[in-house]
Amino acid sequence: MKAMIFAAGLGTRLRPLTNDRPKALVEVGGRPLLEIALRRLRFFGFRQVVINIHHFADAIRDFLAQNDNFGLDIRLSDETDRLLDTGGGLKKAAPFFDDGAPFLLCNADILTSLHLKELYDFHVRHGGVATLAVRQRPTSRYLLFRPDTLQLCGWKNEKTGEIRRARLAENPVPLAFSGVQVVSPEIFEWMPDRAVFSIIEVYLAAAAQRPVFGFRHDADHWLDVGKPEK
Repeated sequence: MKAMIFAAGLGTRLRPLTNDRPKALVEVGGRPLLEIALRRLRFFGFRQVVINIHHFADAIRDFLAQNDNFGLDIRLSDETDRLLDTGGGLKKAAPFFDDGAPFLLCNADILTSLHLKELYDFHVRHGGVATLAVRQRPTSRYLLFRPDTLQLCGWKNEKTGEIRRARLAENPVPLAFSGVQVVSPEIFEWMPDRAVFSIIEVYLAAAAQRPVFGFRHDADHWLDVGKPEK
């Protein structure tokens, strides 16, 4: 199985910790976030991983080399010239996902006890374009789902009141995205022509035509390390 770790962010919210290192190499419990993510992927059976890099890219290269890639087949998607956001980052890494199989995407700064293989297997069984790990928690931006099928139908910004609808649904359930998802290669069909864009934009476009499912994991531990207050 293949996976991608989004590790290209500047980590501005974690300064001064990221003044001399990428966010993915900030340590939690004595181990860099990237190491934690890679060991979890390997534990759940993922063997091929692509990592996008930008801020202190050479530090990530050196870290991986010093640790023999943690026993994984790792490729790097270099964004040092320009940050591409999550959607653009995935689009640039598209050649890595050329075998037609679903793949997992995760943020380097998310710590969670979510069972990644259960998420992957759910996606394969249900056959959607994407399956997004979600949970009930306070956030400023919610994904909206049909209450009966948990299919993505929209997005809401709580601060501005903006709502984007992908499909009609009565009494949609607002849930917070956990930064972990499994995606089928057909997702690339809904990507815009431009280079920089969010993956959420793509999910909303796809959801208007094909199922994009939510996968609730309210009982799992979850932490966004990228927010200093955490």
